[in-house]
Amino acid sequence: MRPTGLVDPEVIVRPTKGQIDDLIEMVRGRIEIGDRILVTTLTKKMSEDLTDYLLEQGLRVRYLHSNIDTMQRIEILRSLRLGEFDVLIGINLLREGLDLPEVSLVAILDADKEGFLRSETALIQMIGRAARNVSGQVVMYADKITPSMERAIGETKRRRETQIAYNLEHGIEPQTIRKAVGDILSFLNGFGEDSALPGKGGRRQHERDKVKQELKSLPQQELGRLIQTLEEEMHEAATDLKFEYAARLRDEIRDLSRELRDAR
Repeated sequence: MRPTGLVDPEVIVRPTKGQIDDLIEMVRGRIEIGDRILVTTLTKKMSEDLTDYLLEQGLRVRYLHSNIDTMQRIEILRSLRLGEFDVLIGINLLREGLDLPEVSLVAILDADKEGFLRSETALIQMIGRAARNVSGQVVMYADKITPSMERAIGETKRRRETQIAYNLEHGIEPQTIRKAVGDILSFLNGFGEDSALPGKGGRRQHERDKVKQELKSLPQQELGRLIQTLEEEMHEAATDLKFEYAARLRDEIRDLSRELRDAR
């Protein structure tokens, strides 16, 4: 049971005919209330074409492709949370392994194409991307319901009903998880050990080491820009009396500044 009372998202299945127009309508509705959207496709071409089309429709969208390195992925996800854009499109968004509580809609295109990215496990994980928001919803575009879809939807429904019953019994009102945007960068210095990073233990340390290594090769201008962004967030945190969080950012800035000095 989740102590926050958050219920697994509602899952709906819609036909592929007219799916893009339907998606745009749903996306605009979420943007109006200040939420973010994840869209997962099966091919690079579909991601690229969909990104271009949504941009033409005036939507703020980014495509997270496989060639983007760890540091860039972190910055893109941070920009999504900050609201610098609204829609993130990708093929395998499971690999990001980060909580995005601002995301209230997950759209899964070609949900009925059985395979690794549309297996029961993968679908359940994608559904979970919308489980951090009290208004979470998942739409699967498909012309048939595959065994994997049926099991994933069934498991989500079971969890949803169990949590709702628990909430009613204990008088819990579900609340969206509020998580500082800076937490995306927290594992640089070992903070946020309970963050949903890919794997645990040695793998988490490996990911952190990888980011630190990429920091060393990051252009000084980019590193300086990252430090400036964190400094602005630190001052905002202090103004809002979030002193513990501001102190964490201060320590991150200190270590990043040391990296910058060593690079000169």
